[in-house]
Amino acid sequence: MKTALILAAAAAALLAASMLPAKAGDVQGDAYECQELWVMRNEIYKANGYCFKTSRAINYFGNGGCSYHSEGAVPLSRGERSMIRGIRASERRQSC
Repeated sequence: MKTALILAAAAAALLAASMLPAKAGDVQGDAYECQELWVMRNEIYKANGYCFKTSRAINYFGNGGCSYHSEGAVPLSRGERSMIRGIRASERRQSC
């Protein structure tokens, strides 16, 4: 579980950094491909005990140690919720 927390924190930091333009005119937030965004978003849920439902997510992350069967029940911090909103917005822009 500690490794998942570290990965989620690293993913969140990378995404936050990618959403800041390096200079005026840079495209914000879409530096990652759909698979990377999916992993970053779901790493946050995994680190907080979400029990995945899709075979894709279960195969990738597993459900060992999970506690929450509803996304809405997962105890996320304000920062994590904000990061998930940003990731989902980027996924929508890229038609993931």
